[in-house]
Amino acid sequence: MQIRTWQADLVLLAITAIWGATFPLVKNATSLSAGGVPTYWFLAARFLMATVLLAALFRRRLRGLPAATWRAGVLLGIFLFAGYALQTFGLAYTTSAKAAFITGLSVVIVPVLSVVWLRSSPSLGAWLGVFTALAGLALLSLGDSLAPTRGDLLVLMGAFGFGLHVAGVSRFGPAHDRYALAVIQLGTAGGLSTLLHLVERGTVGPGVDGVLWWEGPAHVFAAVIICGLLATAAAYLLQNLLQPYTTPTHTALIFAAEPVWGAIFAFLLAGEILSPRGYLGAALIVIGMLLAELPVGRGRQATAN
Repeated sequence: MQIRTWQADLVLLAITAIWGATFPLVKNATSLSAGGVPTYWFLAARFLMATVLLAALFRRRLRGLPAATWRAGVLLGIFLFAGYALQTFGLAYTTSAKAAFITGLSVVIVPVLSVVWLRSSPSLGAWLGVFTALAGLALLSLGDSLAPTRGDLLVLMGAFGFGLHVAGVSRFGPAHDRYALAVIQLGTAGGLSTLLHLVERGTVGPGVDGVLWWEGPAHVFAAVIICGLLATAAAYLLQNLLQPYTTPTHTALIFAAEPVWGAIFAFLLAGEILSPRGYLGAALIVIGMLLAELPVGRGRQATAN
């Protein structure tokens, strides 16, 4: 089947829309006051569902894997778990729209991490993107007291987890089977979520922790299906398959749409709006994301090297 660039771009754009829609869905599903379920339970259901599906599809690729692939997959899974866990906890204390834009900072965090881990020098555009996005984060998160909320800080820490995950994929992906890595990292994230859920349940008592996903409220069931099957399993699979058919520039532009979709769905599903200063900060974050990924100053840097 011949896939054209515009077709790949449309599918990737649809993936970012799904990711954007998950912010208000997850916030509602993990709100105990709204009849939701605990964070670790939700993450366990999401990741394990995706792991089972992808493991069934790519079971042959999981046979005879070298130990190095397992180590890389587990490390990526830890980063992925940290990103989602901190983001989900943060959603309890901030709005879905703000969380979407703060999570988008992972795009500009990657160039900074690359200096230490990947030993690659970021371009001028990457540094411009970092400072532009930081200015946007200040406008979006800091109130009159110049103190960020607890939820904003948790989501920002989650963005570092996602940034480590992206940098790790860049480092380990070329040397290992990318489909096997996807299964291992999702399984690791699901296993950690399950373990911590069981520890939490033994500590605080059963309560809503004892609810199985198929017996839970309808909005939790819908969130698990959308996040587990669409936003995790299908999104990871389609991204791996279709990204080679488009350009890095197209991909950067498309992925910058995720926080925009998050704000749109936060308004449509939860009625959330930002202040004028918040929208300005959100715009600066998106501009920073684009500057960090577009080839601004890279040609000059390559010539200098």
